[in-house]
Amino acid sequence: MNRRTFFHQTFALAAVSALPKLRAANAAQKKLKVAVVALGRGMGHVQALLKLPNVEIAYLAEVDPKRLESGLKVVNDTQKVSCVGVKDFRTILDDKTLDAVFIATPNFWHTPAALLCMQAGKHVYVEKPGSQNAHEAEMIVAASKKYDRLVQMGNQRRTWMKDAIAALHDGAIGTVRFGRAFYYNTRKSVAVNEKPAPADLDFNLWQGPVPDDAKHDIKGIAHYDWHWFWHWGNGELGNNGIHSLDILRWGLKGEYPLRVTYNGGRYFYDDAQETPDTGTAVYDFGHAGCEWVQSSSHPRAAEKPLGEVMFYGDKGTMAIARDSWTNYDLKGVEMSKGKGAGGGDPAHIGNFLDAIRGEAKLNSPIEEGQKSTMMCHLGNMAYRTNTVVKCDPKTGKILDNAEAMKLWGREGYRKGWEVKI
Repeated sequence: MNRRTFFHQTFALAAVSALPKLRAANAAQKKLKVAVVALGRGMGHVQALLKLPNVEIAYLAEVDPKRLESGLKVVNDTQKVSCVGVKDFRTILDDKTLDAVFIATPNFWHTPAALLCMQAGKHVYVEKPGSQNAHEAEMIVAASKKYDRLVQMGNQRRTWMKDAIAALHDGAIGTVRFGRAFYYNTRKSVAVNEKPAPADLDFNLWQGPVPDDAKHDIKGIAHYDWHWFWHWGNGELGNNGIHSLDILRWGLKGEYPLRVTYNGGRYFYDDAQETPDTGTAVYDFGHAGCEWVQSSSHPRAAEKPLGEVMFYGDKGTMAIARDSWTNYDLKGVEMSKGKGAGGGDPAHIGNFLDAIRGEAKLNSPIEEGQKSTMMCHLGNMAYRTNTVVKCDPKTGKILDNAEAMKLWGREGYRKGWEVKI
């Protein structure tokens, strides 16, 4: 399929947006056919799907042939129905029996891939953050409405921490005034030009809609460390911060922040990476606030936060760790504990599949997920412009900051790969 033919067919497929949410032929059994795109994080999707009933992995798509071969072996050794492997996920979108596509590509492919899938009538499960910039965040939400497709974001804590947030909203620690979250790791320096590209990797397809960047040749780090370059990634804030920022915003009952700052820098290594290895992003919602503390290159082992996410209320503190939580009074004395259903990836992915079947509501519909992702985009804009970013709390639109607005979207896409709703 050449590019011209592909785009002609893609826009023709937009007409199928009125297809029913579940194929009538499978309605009785409620069996769904799905595809998984990109088999790094995507293998987590594969493993979860293989544990769930009434779902068939019909396709795997991957630009690295070794990853594709490995993924196919896992599926075909487990699943009774044979799975087909392809390099280019776009070639499977004309299969009208395909119900949903799981997108686990790098961030810069999230929105472009999701739009193509929705235009082809597919429901979409897209990994966090779901968009690489604020304009794409707007696009993916608008597309889900235009094509009437279910789109779930892969911020699994929306399922795992559901019971903890319910307890918080029920007044476990009184009125909530502030929240904190932490991310610590031991990431090393990245030497961009010293590592060879994976053998047989189709870098042209890997990069897809993103223009070439004359400053950096990142072929050798294409499978992960692209995160640390603004042209492709969103830094640690969009890589891991999105998980806990989503819970903080949920717990605080915030829409969009009034003010955002993100201070820090690259303190541990003098290398090619552009995004900060250490920093603190702070958000003011007016009625409450929160902060995300990052230490990507130092484990801070001497510190032992009580939980991944902390909330502070008039009556005490709630510390949440994955699917459990502990409440403390104002003197730090433990008051109570709780534990939710948990369930790992299968629980969050299962919720998406049940929503397609009409048996549940999405725990993280893309519109809600992108409100949290906007916290990442706004934080990165604040860092990159060295400014306080002020926003309309109802829309998330930036107010009176021309420098930050220059970063709202990508300047352009590669010719022939333009991203449109």
